[in-house]
Amino acid sequence: MHNRLLTSTAILGFLLITAFASPPNKTTVYLIGDSTMSIKEVKNYPETGWGMPFAIFFDETVTVDNRAQNGRSTKSFVAENRWQPVASALREGDYVFIQFGHNDEVPTKRSYTPEADYKNYLIRFVSETRAKKATPILITPVARRKFDAAGKVEGTHEVYSEIVRKTAQEQKVALIDLDRESQALLQQYGVENSKLLFNQLVPGEHPNYPDGKEDNTHFNELGARKMAQIVLADIRALKLDLANHIVQRQAAKTVDAQAK
Repeated sequence: MHNRLLTSTAILGFLLITAFASPPNKTTVYLIGDSTMSIKEVKNYPETGWGMPFAIFFDETVTVDNRAQNGRSTKSFVAENRWQPVASALREGDYVFIQFGHNDEVPTKRSYTPEADYKNYLIRFVSETRAKKATPILITPVARRKFDAAGKVEGTHEVYSEIVRKTAQEQKVALIDLDRESQALLQQYGVENSKLLFNQLVPGEHPNYPDGKEDNTHFNELGARKMAQIVLADIRALKLDLANHIVQRQAAKTVDAQAK
């Protein structure tokens, strides 16, 4: 009876210890940017921001908090009080992926951000992220689908992408050059096949777009996944700690095991 009581007490003690033990460290990856990254409403499908598939490639220790919004620039993201809640919530070990430019660079839009201001906002995001001992990642704006008469892909973000590159170099921030890498992907697909990555639909093909859609900026599900895979590959190439939490596909595990 005495031994049974001691055993029961030990089990109860163990259960109490495990119940109040600290949970494994959680990392939040914040995405701030524009419509090419954002979560879409059902009424906009099959338009898909690359942040949507990106979120499912991590293990249970990582939460992807996608704060990107359609039509936003660095200026409007701050003016609408969208950045401040992120900065306040940041904890040591978190990440902020920063991708703006599509709306900053267009002078006719209300969201237009002059070049010097664009750079200053990027620096603000970086410095306020680092102040919380979190890691900023600068990302050049993802490419639009544009080809010249010879079938060569054309860049549409030269000035603003270069600002991101220079800011990353000056601030010693990790850079993902999504503009150049996505251009290379579009070139690989070619003029016609690259349409398969974008929200392009013929009339009657999808109930959300009964009259069809010809969009060379926003991705469909395939395009969004391809862009997310570029970002994931760069996370590995940059040797970020976050890379250790990318879920490895079973097929890849099998190949690795066979290689060993």
